Amino acid sequence: MSDQIQSLEDLGAAVGAEEESAPVHVQKLDAQGRAYATGKRKDAVARVWVKPGSGKIIVNKKDFSDYFGRPVLQMVLKQPIVAADRDGQFDVIATVAGGGLSGQAGAIRHGISKALTYYEPGLRGVLKKGGFLTRDSRVVERKKFGRAKARRSFQFSKR
Repeated sequence: MSDQIQSLEDLGAAVGAEEESAPVHVQKLDAQGRAYATGKRKDAVARVWVKPGSGKIIVNKKDFSDYFGRPVLQMVLKQPIVAADRDGQFDVIATVAGGGLSGQAGAIRHGISKALTYYEPGLRGVLKKGGFLTRDSRVVERKKFGRAKARRSFQFSKR
């Protein structure tokens, strides 16, 4: 306790010496050179593998445009790839189960985003700023007893 802190510079030096550096994100690949991530949305869970390639996206052994018929869902799926400016550079293979088509598309989008950051850690800032790395935690509210649905009451009758 002999070295007293007399100024703000001394305080900054003392705190700086104790602090650890920010976490360093490193590339995480499997034996085949692919990055793997799990994405979730509502009740849907997607397992996603990303590897360098021509830009094919396969969902449950089908082309993504065949699996997701609506253009909006196809756009949701490609959002992280387009935001990272990597369109046509990575092949994506995904298996998804549970939930509906909208939840599955969101789960795959979340998985693609995480897998891209594992493959190329430099993309983390762009994807995080776009909100693709955050898991959307909204789920269906449960039904309560004494209610018709989660919040809706039974119809009132005076007689």
